[in-house]
Amino acid sequence: MISALQWVRRGAAQARPDKYDLDEKEFKRINEFAAQHLADAKEELAAAQKAEQVANGMAVETITEANPELSEYNLDDYDEDKPQAQEANIFSNLKGLTYYTSNREDPYITLRDEEDEDQEDLMIQATDNLLLAAKTEDDISHLEVYLYDESEENDGNMYVHHDIMLPAFPLCLEWLDFRVGRKSAVEGPGNYVAVGTFDPEIEIWDLDTIDNMYPDAVLGAQDKTKKKKGAKKSKKANNEYHTDAVMALAWNKQHRNILASASADTTVKLWDLTTQQCAHSFNHHTDKVQALAWNPIESTALVTGSYDKTVVVFDSRAPDARATWKLQADVECLRWDPHDANCFYVSTDDGMVQYFDGRTGGAQPVFRLHAHDKAVSAMDINTTVRGCIVTGSTDGSVKVWDVNENRPSMVTSRQVKADIGQVFSVTFCPDAPFNLAMAGSGGKVNIWDIATNAGVRRAFEGRSVIVASSKAEKEKVIAMPDDDEPESEEEMDGADIDMDDIAESDYEEEESGEDV
Repeated sequence: MISALQWVRRGAAQARPDKYDLDEKEFKRINEFAAQHLADAKEELAAAQKAEQVANGMAVETITEANPELSEYNLDDYDEDKPQAQEANIFSNLKGLTYYTSNREDPYITLRDEEDEDQEDLMIQATDNLLLAAKTEDDISHLEVYLYDESEENDGNMYVHHDIMLPAFPLCLEWLDFRVGRKSAVEGPGNYVAVGTFDPEIEIWDLDTIDNMYPDAVLGAQDKTKKKKGAKKSKKANNEYHTDAVMALAWNKQHRNILASASADTTVKLWDLTTQQCAHSFNHHTDKVQALAWNPIESTALVTGSYDKTVVVFDSRAPDARATWKLQADVECLRWDPHDANCFYVSTDDGMVQYFDGRTGGAQPVFRLHAHDKAVSAMDINTTVRGCIVTGSTDGSVKVWDVNENRPSMVTSRQVKADIGQVFSVTFCPDAPFNLAMAGSGGKVNIWDIATNAGVRRAFEGRSVIVASSKAEKEKVIAMPDDDEPESEEEMDGADIDMDDIAESDYEEEESGEDV
């Protein structure tokens, strides 16, 4: 499945990505990184083996208990009796090996490969977008970096540019341009992605380097080499790092060194990317925190939503002064309104989308929309066209809505269950605002140009030049083909429901708590 999507705007990526260089400094860094995880992995393996023995009714004996005559050799503490030994790790035997970043540099290779052609394939043009997909297949998780070329000669072309292996099931992605790690001293913005997984750490990867072995930074990493043997992992929340899955991330575009995270340990944390340490921790929720977002205008204002059925807006400088809204269901998604920064959208697992005024804490929603029969697991707001929002659901449908003047009506709906499955992520392209990326439990990415839909053009005519200039006779959907065989055009077209067939969706508009 694909659990999260994230666009990278045009021009943000380096034209020629760097090849990973395992120099002395990098060797030392990954050596320390691996050592921190090795001790913990050994302990987890030993605990799992012991638990399996107990479950199977096997007696768990020490060597001395099984063979008393061997007690003089102290074999029970054999592994610990090595004060002079260097900590072992998977890179301990690589120090003496000569490593060449290119086959052209290796004097023992006389047959040259097709590096020039490979470099040409890896080129990223100024008109290309990158699309990041957090994918899990057969218990293996990785980040696929798609290159999307919308040029007319290619008629929309998408392929996997490179990928990155991830340590656990990914839950969220957040792009940022603040430089960390190996390139922190380089001037100018970077091209990075922060990844939240079922692990409590947050990994930050450099997207301008291919064949990376380890992330450039890890937020909330504990020094596992100093942990006492036999000590169990604690999931009790603290002020320094997360102790459970990281469920949402939000980068502050005004204060570029700040990254916010929401976790299943019920806390919200602010990370200083300069020091890679937790700067603040907030515990105003009582259950898993599913979503959060920075206000686009008030750069210190944060909205958070939780499984405790509450949404909270607060200033991160004065968190005690906060406004709280009580909902009827668990929060799925949160988005500030880019056209009115005082308001925000909330989607919940009962199929509802609600629109609140952030200045009126605890008040009734401005409007309430019954968008789907199942959970609204994905939602995005068009930053170019006022009133255009899109929702995706576990019912396998994606819907485009017009919420202009706070009177929501459905513009078009697309059934994607056969191709995408349950929808987990929908997101508008920042450079082509009618290109909508969609993904879900089917493990495939589709890009739907909603401006090629006649109903969308009619609904938003006059609000966007792009819609007015689009004259496509057939809806355009770009999809990655299956590994076994390409999709047919019929499968890619899907099924559409326009407002010509449906007069208006059900909605409720409220003022001061009264239905209108």
